[in-house]
Amino acid sequence: MKITVIGAGAIGGNLARRLSLAGHDVLVADARGPGAVTAEVLKAGARAVALDASVQGRDAVILAIPFGVQGQLADLFAAVPAETVVIDTSNYYPHLSGRIEPVEDGGQVESVYTSDLLGRPVVKAWNAALAETQRTRGVPAGTPGRIAIPVAGDSAEAKKVAMSLVDDTGFDPYDAGVLADSWRQQPMGPAYCTELTIDELPAALTAADRVKDAAVRDSMMERFAALPDNPTLDDVVEMNRAAHR
Repeated sequence: MKITVIGAGAIGGNLARRLSLAGHDVLVADARGPGAVTAEVLKAGARAVALDASVQGRDAVILAIPFGVQGQLADLFAAVPAETVVIDTSNYYPHLSGRIEPVEDGGQVESVYTSDLLGRPVVKAWNAALAETQRTRGVPAGTPGRIAIPVAGDSAEAKKVAMSLVDDTGFDPYDAGVLADSWRQQPMGPAYCTELTIDELPAALTAADRVKDAAVRDSMMERFAALPDNPTLDDVVEMNRAAHR
């Protein structure tokens, strides 16, 4: 497939490398320009391009940029064909994104808000796994204990594309329903960054509670402060799991 990843940070870089290794034609665009895309991101075959030249003629566009700035891309997406699958990987943290009233006070689901900003449907994927999990723990399909990643969206066809790409990055894709239900995979629910298998993930999504999960999200800095110095990936995953026991 012809795939563009917008954003060359930890998540975008991981996806660009893994999807390139899976044989896809990958472009990487960054708001700071092609020169901001590191050689590490491109070493598996992805190519850096200017943002304004990144979305035409692509089968899928993956947004790997902060939640609070996605609306700045509305003009870029205005001319993107309807059949192009747009995948949102972002998460809303008020202390990082700034307080976004429709989400924080109005209760709008994060990726529904993104869809409204861009003026087009999106699929939610890859947001519920830590960057280090994505970098180091992807394994071939059929591997025992393979970590699952929830995928939510309103178009069955678009969701099928996103799920195939999740599989290509080394994780079991799980159909998490419509976009309006994607709050169940947002911070800091039981399914969020807890490295569950495809057998464990459905119950975690069902157990999500918007009020409780928001409170856990807002206590994140205090919980991180209680971790050992230089916490490992396993330390962080255990912290997230423990919040829901």
